[in-house]
Amino acid sequence: HLSAYREMGLDIVALCDLIPKRAESRCKEFFPRAQTYADYRELLKRDDIEVVDIATHPQDREYLIPAVLKAHKHVLSQKSFVLELDKGHHFTELAEKMGRTLAINQNGRWSPHWSWVRQAIGKGLIGDVSAVHMNCHWSHEWIANTPFNRVHHIVFYDYGIHWFDALASFMPDRTATRVTANLGYAKGQCARPPLLGQALIEFDVGHASLVFDGAVEFGAKDDGFIFGTKGTLRYDGPSLSEHHVELITAKGRAVPKLQGVWFRQGFMGSMGELLCAIEQKRTPLNNPADNLRGLAICFAAEVSGETDKPQIVGKVRKAPIKTCMVSPR
Repeated sequence: HLSAYREMGLDIVALCDLIPKRAESRCKEFFPRAQTYADYRELLKRDDIEVVDIATHPQDREYLIPAVLKAHKHVLSQKSFVLELDKGHHFTELAEKMGRTLAINQNGRWSPHWSWVRQAIGKGLIGDVSAVHMNCHWSHEWIANTPFNRVHHIVFYDYGIHWFDALASFMPDRTATRVTANLGYAKGQCARPPLLGQALIEFDVGHASLVFDGAVEFGAKDDGFIFGTKGTLRYDGPSLSEHHVELITAKGRAVPKLQGVWFRQGFMGSMGELLCAIEQKRTPLNNPADNLRGLAICFAAEVSGETDKPQIVGKVRKAPIKTCMVSPR
C-alpha cells in the first residue's frame, strides 16, 4: 500500500499500529514526515486527515470502520470486506448516513488485464456476457510459515476473493443464484489449508467457473475465457503480473498493449478510484454494495466446499468459522 501511495505522490500524514516499532519502521522507510500512533482513537482526533486506509484483519475492521466513519473520514477497507453480509450492509448505510465514502481495496480490478476486460465488457464490445471461466494455477505455499496457515478457506476467502469480485464485475447485470464448490489437498503440499479449490456458479442467465490450483511448483499459469453475444475475450499469462489479452468479434481479432502490473498499479487503482469518487461526488466503482455481490458468491462457495452440497447465493449470510484468522499477538 505505502509503496503505491508514495509513487502516486499522496500526502500520508499518519501511520498507526498496535506495535509502535512497526509503524515507526514503515514511516522511516516510506513517509519520514508522517506521525506514528499506537492508538487509532488519537489518530482520528486529527482534523487534517480526510481518508483512512484500514489494512487490518476482518475482525478488527468490525469496530474500526464505524469508528472512522463516525469521525467523518472516508474509508478504504482492506479486502475481504466483512465476515457477515449484514454487517457489510450496515457499514454501507452508516457511510451514507455520515456523508462519507466507503470503498473496498479489491485491487485486482485494476490489474492491467482485468481492468481492460472489464472496460471492454462495459463498452459492450462482446455484447451480453453468457459465461466467465477463470483459472489460476500458482503456488500459495508461502503461507506455510505465516498466520495465514490457520485460515482453512485461504484459497477462496483471502486470495480467491479477487476472482469472485472480478467475476461479479464482469457480469454486473446478472444475478448469481447457486454455487457448487469443493476443496482438496495437493499431494505433498506443506501448507495446512486445502490449496485446491473450484467453484461452479449459476446465474439467472449464464454461468461461470473458478479453478484454483494453489500448489503448482512449475509452469504457473493464469487464464480466463469470457464470451458474449457479440464476441469473446481471452487472457493468458505465466504469472499474476504478466498477461496477454485478446478480443475476438465479427470484425476480427484485437490484441491490446497492456501497461503496468497488478502489484503496484492495482493498489494505485483502488485508492485512486476512491479519491476521484470523493472529488467528483460520485459512488466509487469499488463500493461496498457492489463488493458484497462477489462476497456472497464466495461465502456460498466456502459452505458448499465444506458440506459437499450446492448453496443458494445470498442465503449464506456469514463466512464459516474456519475463515476467521486468529491474530498471532
